[in-house]
Amino acid sequence: MKKETKIIAGILAGVALGTAIAIILSADKEGEMKGKVTDWFCDLLDSSKDKFADVSGKVKDTIAKVRA
Repeated sequence: MKKETKIIAGILAGVALGTAIAIILSADKEGEMKGKVTDWFCDLLDSSKDKFADVSGKVKDTIAKVRA
């Protein structure tokens, strides 16, 4: 599980860095771009959490089957 966790953490760190750079470089006075990027990042984070929960559940189920 360590490998998958590192991959997910790396992807999330890259996304966070890219989002931060996009917000900093954004010259939009009305904040539309910032809102779009923030919404996109939140959606990405939510979907990543869901996928991680699915993988975690599968691992727990597999461990329970092996122990039984």
